[in-house]
Amino acid sequence: MGGISSDELILIGEVRSCYGLKGALIIASFAQSEDSFSEVGTVVAEKGSGKTGIYPVEFARLYRSGVLLKLGGVETREGAEEFKGARLYFRKSDLKRGEDEFYWFEIVGLEVLDTDGNFLGLITRILPTGGTDLFVLNSGKDEIFIPATQEVIKEIDLKGKRIVVALPEGLIDHDAF
Repeated sequence: MGGISSDELILIGEVRSCYGLKGALIIASFAQSEDSFSEVGTVVAEKGSGKTGIYPVEFARLYRSGVLLKLGGVETREGAEEFKGARLYFRKSDLKRGEDEFYWFEIVGLEVLDTDGNFLGLITRILPTGGTDLFVLNSGKDEIFIPATQEVIKEIDLKGKRIVVALPEGLIDHDAF
């Protein structure tokens, strides 16, 4: 992908269409909010032709069921037309987070252990609930839903690829393992 490894990128959206005459794009966004685009500041665009480029973000705002995105260097509708169907990525190295913050892509795939060291399963996905996110584990037999709260999540070790949890009494049937 133009000298950038796909391991360095995270898919963040796809261009649906153009907007106006000055090169704005309407995208289907996979970001938590439209502010993510401005915070990161650049996107990698992979056009349908396979051609890629890195573009600065001029602005991003909500628009209907997507995001209206303006990229630096794209100044006309004709220029924007070249992006239809393009996939947009952030470079993982451009992502900023606080000390105790984690991105979903970092969490999915980690193994989960209880505080006694028993393997409970692998995180397969995360469900946003509007309040507390739920980590979905595949135990090999069942799916287990674990609330992502400070009371439950005791340690997230990205290097060790594991999460240690203190499960509330009755959350899972230990005989299922």
